[in-house]
Amino acid sequence: MNEKNQMLDELSSLNREKKELDAKFLLHFFLIVAFVFVVIFPKMFLQHEIYYKSREIAKLKREYDSLKEENEIISSKVETMKFKNQVVDTIF
Repeated sequence: MNEKNQMLDELSSLNREKKELDAKFLLHFFLIVAFVFVVIFPKMFLQHEIYYKSREIAKLKREYDSLKEENEIISSKVETMKFKNQVVDTIF
């Protein structure tokens, strides 16, 4: 019986040694979580912004290329019309 009480006393002393969540632990935990958020969120925000800006740039580039091609077609048509006009003027 004495050994049983001694073992129970040792177990209860071990259980008492377990740390509970005190204010200092919680403060450290929240500081670490806040630090992680401060480091990760700007990175995520910048990646998001870069992605959408690159999409806008790609769209503008496609429009620019399209307008450039259209300009070449129109310039070609204008040159053709000028040539026809010069040829017609010389005939009459």
